[in-house]
Amino acid sequence: MKGFARREFQLVLLRRMADYQPGLVEDAIRSLGASRTEMREVNARWQRVLRSRTFPRGRRRYEAVLGPPVAVEERPIGDVACAVAWWRPFPLWPGLRFEIMMGPDGSVMQEWLVRDEGVPVPRLDTVDDLVPWSCVAGDVDARFGAVAHQDGEVPSRWHATITGPDGAVLVAHFVWGLLQTVESVGNEPWPGAPPTLG
Repeated sequence: MKGFARREFQLVLLRRMADYQPGLVEDAIRSLGASRTEMREVNARWQRVLRSRTFPRGRRRYEAVLGPPVAVEERPIGDVACAVAWWRPFPLWPGLRFEIMMGPDGSVMQEWLVRDEGVPVPRLDTVDDLVPWSCVAGDVDARFGAVAHQDGEVPSRWHATITGPDGAVLVAHFVWGLLQTVESVGNEPWPGAPPTLG
């Protein structure tokens, strides 16, 4: 796709994260040699791609931007056989890869950052270890057991209700699978929580 590559795709992922972690996003933009203006322009182009009737859909859309996936494998979800494709590396998030899950008809059901195979999971012994960008949804699932996931306001966002080691009930907010903030159910924000969720 003209004007798009891994660098630009990272800017697309950052755009939604900016609502939660503007400081981290600002640092990431600078590390890519970009600006907020470029991030907005790149995101606008990506939104046009998503709405385009002529641009490829499903896995082919991501291949046009990211190149061929590292691998594609079948993954059963209940009684449905889904296909999973992934790409790496992404310089902003070493140890993670971008993964899409497709239904039997080839449509993309899930797209997110996940921990790459063989990369150690960070220590998540206490709530204080749940810091922004430190872990992905799968890490939280593995550490805290039964996690109740809820869809977010847009497809790239979702929330997970978890019980901390001390029994406290928390809500973790993710964008593209990457942890952004954690707050108590009583709306007393933990460090890193934005004053409002945009």
